[in-house]
Amino acid sequence: MPARGPGRDPGLEELVSGLAGGDRVALARAITLVESRRPEDRRRARALLERVLPSTGGARRVGITGAPGVGKSTFIDALGSRLVEAGHRVAVLAVDPTSTVSGGSILGDKSRMPRLAASPEAFVRPSPSALTPGGVGRRTRESILLCEAAGYDVVLVETVGVGQGETVVAGMVDLFLVLLQPGAGDELQGIKKGVLELADLVAVTKADGELLASARASRREYGAALRYLAPRSGWQPRVVTVSALTGEGLDELWELIEERRRALGESGELEARRRRQRRDWLWSRVEERLLERFRAAPEVAARLAAAERAVEAGEMLPEDAVDELLAAFTGETEKA
Repeated sequence: MPARGPGRDPGLEELVSGLAGGDRVALARAITLVESRRPEDRRRARALLERVLPSTGGARRVGITGAPGVGKSTFIDALGSRLVEAGHRVAVLAVDPTSTVSGGSILGDKSRMPRLAASPEAFVRPSPSALTPGGVGRRTRESILLCEAAGYDVVLVETVGVGQGETVVAGMVDLFLVLLQPGAGDELQGIKKGVLELADLVAVTKADGELLASARASRREYGAALRYLAPRSGWQPRVVTVSALTGEGLDELWELIEERRRALGESGELEARRRRQRRDWLWSRVEERLLERFRAAPEVAARLAAAERAVEAGEMLPEDAVDELLAAFTGETEKA
């Protein structure tokens, strides 16, 4: 560890050193730091990210979504364990629903990935969505970078599977995997077209036992449906069947993931995508910081409760309330 000196932060140096050595405890502490809302922690988190940024960017970043009950955590446990056996270091950022009472994770994905969580070459981090729009962790982007700095070459980001989280996560990763259950038919009609438009790959889960025939039929039907969508970057999304129980289809799926990422790299789209993601990160932070300053402004705080009550009671239009609050914030009176 570097020697203590003027202006040095021994705790920060310890985190940087721990990340460079692939220490899982240091990685957990680093993610906790970047998730903190305390002003002092924010300053230290920024300094940490600045230090490790040159060591980031090398991982395969894969977003994974699916409706509740599709078996996301069980699938990730099986796929991640298989990747570890093949020599990869796998990090999982599982974004759990947040309790409105305690603010903590509800599902506890770590307990549902027992094999992966026990592996020394894997890191599983369930983070509460913190009630953010889309059910995405507040600092998922930063957590991805920290995992890469700790030497993980595969980062899997699991969404809650509800709301707009899919769109947000798709904007953080290299490719996006959608998990669907066997039994197409009526279920196919209920699939959000927007989610499938984000998909690079689709995997029909639970392709074993009594559900095997149904899973194979669903694969054909989903494949036919995807042909109506325009290819993304020259890539037609593929559909595979997988079983977390038997491991069937997992190797084929990972080969397709690698094929897609190679194609993105060779075409230059991967770097272009990463550049867009960094720009989106910038604007997400701008929006967050502006909202924080807006709420913290004394002039706004003095009027906010009354404006909310007036809107709730139907006595004021939201637009008029916005004009009033923005005028208090900026000192300007011009209406939108």
